[in-house]
Amino acid sequence: MMNQTSAPGRNYLISPLPQLGLTCQGETHYLRGVGGVQSSEHLKQSSSMQSPGKDPVRSGFHRVEIQQTTWDVPDRYTALRAIGSGAYGTVCSAMDQDSKEKVAIKKLYRPFQSLIHAQRAYRELRLLRHIQHENVIRLLDVFTPDSTLEKFQTFYMVMPLVAQDLGHIMKKKRLSNRIVTYLFYQLLRGLKYIHSAGIIHRDLKPGNLAVNENCELKILDFGLARHTESEMTGYVVTRWYRAPEVIFNWMHYTQTVDVWSAACILAEMISGQVLFPGHDSIDQLKRILRLTGTPDSSLVQKMQSKDAQSYVQGLAPQKKRNFKEVFPSMEANAVNLLEGMLLLDPEKRLTAKQGLSHPFLAEYHDPESEPDSEPYDDSFESLELSVAEWKSLIHMEIMTFDPNNPSNTAI
Repeated sequence: MMNQTSAPGRNYLISPLPQLGLTCQGETHYLRGVGGVQSSEHLKQSSSMQSPGKDPVRSGFHRVEIQQTTWDVPDRYTALRAIGSGAYGTVCSAMDQDSKEKVAIKKLYRPFQSLIHAQRAYRELRLLRHIQHENVIRLLDVFTPDSTLEKFQTFYMVMPLVAQDLGHIMKKKRLSNRIVTYLFYQLLRGLKYIHSAGIIHRDLKPGNLAVNENCELKILDFGLARHTESEMTGYVVTRWYRAPEVIFNWMHYTQTVDVWSAACILAEMISGQVLFPGHDSIDQLKRILRLTGTPDSSLVQKMQSKDAQSYVQGLAPQKKRNFKEVFPSMEANAVNLLEGMLLLDPEKRLTAKQGLSHPFLAEYHDPESEPDSEPYDDSFESLELSVAEWKSLIHMEIMTFDPNNPSNTAI
């Protein structure tokens, strides 16, 4: 059962939390953000003696061979086991002998092979250092086995291990109404926090939401997250959860792209079916407009892309459907909340903060337990630096990392 002092929502002490009743089968669903998780496999660990042709193991570290890759990690982390790999890195579960808890260690693939990779690595590290919230994944530790800046080639990030993601859970069982309500409350609570920092997640989907057997939810994967003011690219969120303004390729969308994605997740949790399972972007847009109706003239004028304006104006007019008829078995408050979150105009769409105060979440809503974040400083995004300079910044962040005050960044 969740610790009473940490459980979000005022009514936890009044009524018991819903339980998922799941038995976690391994840790194969941690951090989808590494580019598509592959199957787990047991590892053959090497001794702490260095292999021929490799640098000696740094004092206080031990060496493990994982999927033909050398991992040098501090002695406190033992029993490493591969649980995922993808385009940007590999993730292992491990036991932290200091805390006696399981953790996930993420090793980035060649983070300094290009400017894009170096800046992305720095962005992810800075974001994870900034975020400190129960419903968002947090950074426990960051380290490098390389003893000097001149030798610095790789680094590892340590985060709490989470056993299953929401997508995996929904495939296994239908969620009760109470579990849906509590999970969605935590999702909006986490979104309110990151949005208050000025951050947009940009890739919300069931696979990026970790849920444990006590129904505790954490938002994962900040590899794509950007500050609100940063220029945006159009193709980011997994298609089914993508907001229409992303499909229209507006260059400066807002935090409500995450709210749209959250609404799609809510509808899927309740119905057991993907809300907009488009085959491609055009089909995705058509499915959305069948529910919401075609954009009105005021929204069309807000579109910065003339091509998008022309395309939308050429569509056959459709009226917005009655949400109560589309979701006949859904409770009225849930339907009303969905309707406010699935508005085509992002300026009219509910924010995460507004969603938290909706009657659908009244059982858990407590403004005093829904904290905001300190503003996130992303001034580094405008810096034009070389790979060597990005590497130096990352090295400085690692050397100054304080696990008791992780948000205290080097610059």
